[in-house]
Amino acid sequence: MALPLKLIQTLQQAQPKEAWSAILDHAWQICSQPITPGKAEVELVKRDRAIGDVDHYLATAAWDLWTAYESSVMRTSDELRQWWDKNTSGRAVLVLDALSLREVSWILSQAETRGFKIHNAKTTCAELPADTTPFAKSLGFSQRSTLGNNGGPETHSLQGAHTESVDIEWTACAELIGSEPDWVFWHHWPDNRLHNHDDPGKGLSSLAKEVESHLSSDDFWSLIDRLAHGRKLLITSDHGYAASGLFPDSNKEQTDYLKKLYKSGRWNNIQQEPGAWVPPIDLAIQTIHGQHLFVNGRRKWKSAGGYPTLTHGGLSVLEIAVPFIEISRSE
Repeated sequence: MALPLKLIQTLQQAQPKEAWSAILDHAWQICSQPITPGKAEVELVKRDRAIGDVDHYLATAAWDLWTAYESSVMRTSDELRQWWDKNTSGRAVLVLDALSLREVSWILSQAETRGFKIHNAKTTCAELPADTTPFAKSLGFSQRSTLGNNGGPETHSLQGAHTESVDIEWTACAELIGSEPDWVFWHHWPDNRLHNHDDPGKGLSSLAKEVESHLSSDDFWSLIDRLAHGRKLLITSDHGYAASGLFPDSNKEQTDYLKKLYKSGRWNNIQQEPGAWVPPIDLAIQTIHGQHLFVNGRRKWKSAGGYPTLTHGGLSVLEIAVPFIEISRSE
């Protein structure tokens, strides 16, 4: 699928903020369309490849947009803080770890089917690196586990919240939700399942079946119902993920470089210059979390144990773009 002419013109002519807005709108339009039941495996691969055209353009002709990323996008942590402060009581946040834009269509369609009102639905962006701990730190938590059993520090950004961080079944999660007016609930799914889809022939297509099963289930929506009881509920994520099993292999020279520096990952906090290739295969970017090296675009390489089919932390649209959806129970 070729990029729309209007999007190409925007990327060529616009300032970074407008260019990033156009990229994220394009990704949302592709990913938010309803998915025919039973067609998730095929449809998500098709959508991923369509957004791959944007990644290719970013990696080859507009890589400078990545250096302007933090100053140009709506970071999820900033948007979350503003949402929390605007709604003074009866607030709940559900962070689904590594939920990407690919999964947004199920949340939107199920919410409407199950009688919830959708107040706002848009794309926001992960921290750089697009990983769990930078997002937690951006909200004043040292790490994700800090939220467990209401263990967050008194100085975090979401004051008044009862916090939890777990990796248990949805119905068990729902039983944890008490009468406290304000909640922040961080669940480790689907991030905790990405490595289960690393076998040959799995990856995005097999994850899609699991995601459809979870997000369409009564068990999952029992948690949503409990969180939204007497509260506005915001569903979001710390970062997305890359379907790296669909990425092309790098050539031998690039593979040797990438394998040595990144192992089987997508970013590194080592302080050194990136590789000398043009277009660049990696970028050094100074972020609010320090300077890091990032793999630029969609590329994979042979590494010990095999390169993961699903991963995150690098520079591609579906690694950094996440849903930001506000709903409430319809009365």
